[in-house]
Amino acid sequence: MTKEDFVKNIKTVVRDSSINGTFDVLQNPPGIKPAQNLIEISRWYNKLGDSDKQMLRRIVEFAIDGSIFDFFCVLDGVAAIEDTEEKGTLELYFVTDYQRELLNDDNTEFLHDLYRYETQ
Repeated sequence: MTKEDFVKNIKTVVRDSSINGTFDVLQNPPGIKPAQNLIEISRWYNKLGDSDKQMLRRIVEFAIDGSIFDFFCVLDGVAAIEDTEEKGTLELYFVTDYQRELLNDDNTEFLHDLYRYETQ
């Protein structure tokens, strides 16, 4: 798997499914007895007009994209996760029986940049 494939798969499996799943749950909370908080949010959401629902979707997309982008920045080593002088590095490998590919090699294009291109 290339880093480009990885970013595209994260977009599909994480971003797109999170957005679609969120709105599916908002429209119709699952389960026999959904949490009261979810029922209240769903009632509010279902009262919104189409343009307000679309605006809310854009806000959710913005928030999820920002979170994934920030996570990729951590994986790329451009945002630190430790509060010490000596910083460690993260190495993300895709490994199969035949392949071991470093996905966050800082000598190539960053994952966060690829993600930004993918979601523009």
